[in-house]
Amino acid sequence: MTGNATTRFDNVSLLSVASTLPTRVTTSDDIEDRLSSALKRLKLRSGLLRRVAGVLERRNWAPGEDSDDATVAAGKRALAEAGVDPSEVGLLINTSVTRKHLEPSVAVRLHHGLGLPSSAINFDVANACLGFVNGMSLAASMIESGQIRYAIVVNGEDADEIQTNTIDRLLREDVDREGFMSEFASLTLGSGSAAAVLGRADEHPGGHRILGGVTRAATQFHELCVGSVDGMFTDAKALLKGGLDLVVSAWKEASSEWDWSKMDRYITHQVSSVHTNAIVKAAKLDKDRVPTTFPHLGNVGPASIPITLAEEQKSLKKGDRVLLMGVGSGLNTAMMELAW
Repeated sequence: MTGNATTRFDNVSLLSVASTLPTRVTTSDDIEDRLSSALKRLKLRSGLLRRVAGVLERRNWAPGEDSDDATVAAGKRALAEAGVDPSEVGLLINTSVTRKHLEPSVAVRLHHGLGLPSSAINFDVANACLGFVNGMSLAASMIESGQIRYAIVVNGEDADEIQTNTIDRLLREDVDREGFMSEFASLTLGSGSAAAVLGRADEHPGGHRILGGVTRAATQFHELCVGSVDGMFTDAKALLKGGLDLVVSAWKEASSEWDWSKMDRYITHQVSSVHTNAIVKAAKLDKDRVPTTFPHLGNVGPASIPITLAEEQKSLKKGDRVLLMGVGSGLNTAMMELAW
């Protein structure tokens, strides 16, 4: 450890990452068809989601599918791919924004579903869209300290309720243009689940080393994006500016200790084309090394980074340098380097 905002790990590896996606596809055209009367009344051009956000479609859970069950499925697959028996897991961290109830934790059902031992610590860590990276960092710290041998970090998101509530509200006659745009981000959300297994690097030479990273906060912006299942209300312009300023500030401060200018892949949180293009430009990244999943999956919250990494892992080769980059409402940012 080199400080409360900069962390290095010597003996932790990512052993596997897996995702489970819903089978139901909801296109942006489908959503705009449901909102056609509001778009006409407010004189907003059709194709808004595709044109402004670059989101063509997203996934939603079909009848018989469930975010918790999908997360368990992703977790089982990740454990199998890592060659880790559930009985060996010492920690489960659930990082989902989605939760069906306030208590107990979402983690307890996932712990049970994965068949983890009574000795396995389990709890939720919530930090908006940054939760999964925070969960990985916390799990890595506990492995490095010798407290546990294996950890599984999981996430499952369900955007159905918030999108249904948002569409119903936007169809009301008293919603003006400003009110419509303040809820626009809710329409870009998607559903999905992911899981990652972490373990000791010296026990798994074929794993992907977690080298460490940085975190930074700009909590003066805690009111720019506030959400619940009833709706998510965002000051999009101020949020983009505040998030970019925070990322660039963290990037510059980290440059004395980390060289992230020539990574082989930048796995960013998937928000929209506007956000991705802005980060690419501000950090001077090679756009060809910044894969995107938001066009066909939307913004899957904390699951976006592991889902994108899971999709991208087939094209990664040993020795590649990978940087996970996220910004969460609040605002917080985190960057974590992996040596593939």
